[in-house]
Amino acid sequence: MNKLLIQKREEISETRVAKMVFPATTNHYDTLFGGIALQWMDEVAYIAATRFARKTMMTISTEQVDFKQPIPSGILVELIARVVHVGRTSLKVEVSIFLEQLDSDKRTKAVTGHFNFVAVDSNRKPTPIFDEETNN
Repeated sequence: MNKLLIQKREEISETRVAKMVFPATTNHYDTLFGGIALQWMDEVAYIAATRFARKTMMTISTEQVDFKQPIPSGILVELIARVVHVGRTSLKVEVSIFLEQLDSDKRTKAVTGHFNFVAVDSNRKPTPIFDEETNN
């Protein structure tokens, strides 16, 4: 695998999504449901994985997800996904959720987790991320 190709794909695959935390996504403590946070993280991780591989990707597992602080209703969150490891048929995406106050520049990391994906062919069988003959 060409290290320069991997580095270039890592750069173009970084994905950033901003969302507002509205009451419909919160629990009885008026903070974001953990399951909603995981859904948003998986979605942005999927986009980054697909942009990197340009193949059909499937989530195969998540690793430790650390919720460092609650995410209150009415706050802006930015999810940032980056490919951090590439194997032959799989890759790992790190996703962080940052909190932003709408009335200040204050920004805090609230959640971090890792999502593992595998590239699959039309039969949903693992397939190499890079074509072995062309190195693409």
